[in-house]
Amino acid sequence: MRLFYAVFPPRTVQRALAEAQRMLRGNWKPVREDQIHLTLGFLGDVPDTELARVRAAGREAARASGPFTAQVRGTGFFPNEGRPRVWFARAEGDGFEPLALALREALPEFLEGERAFKAHLTLARRKGPAPRVAPVVFDLEFPVEAFALVESRLTPKGPQYTVLDTFSLKERDERGKQRTAKGLAKHPQAD
Repeated sequence: MRLFYAVFPPRTVQRALAEAQRMLRGNWKPVREDQIHLTLGFLGDVPDTELARVRAAGREAARASGPFTAQVRGTGFFPNEGRPRVWFARAEGDGFEPLALALREALPEFLEGERAFKAHLTLARRKGPAPRVAPVVFDLEFPVEAFALVESRLTPKGPQYTVLDTFSLKERDERGKQRTAKGLAKHPQAD
């Protein structure tokens, strides 16, 4: 199974990001609106026998984290110099880095080769000659109250995502006990 951990922003944020994709010209392939997400860690091919451990690592990382607010402010490219392959929206939020680090530490054999974590939402991938997209400024915020374990199946029409598990981030009450974040919205593909 080809797996990754991800935060899916609310549909309103996905919609606003998809609006910016209208600027694409040439051979840029936009990410489908409902698939716009922030990858916390890409595990790659994981044997079925490891699925329970991967789920447990997600639960443990969620248990150690609390909900937080994410901001999306502007766009950028990977790589920034030369011919970019990826056009993305920059994301900020106090909880992204600790979550990504916790997952990397729990599953080093799957996540150790990952590049340094940079919080972003991929908007498009370059598939051939294409001009650079002009910078776009966003002023978007959304609550991060959960993240998902997602299976990605590659097909000729593009990747198909299936949410295998959702991990709720926990708030702590005044006595230090954990509570589930209120108003948790499940990703629609989790049904």
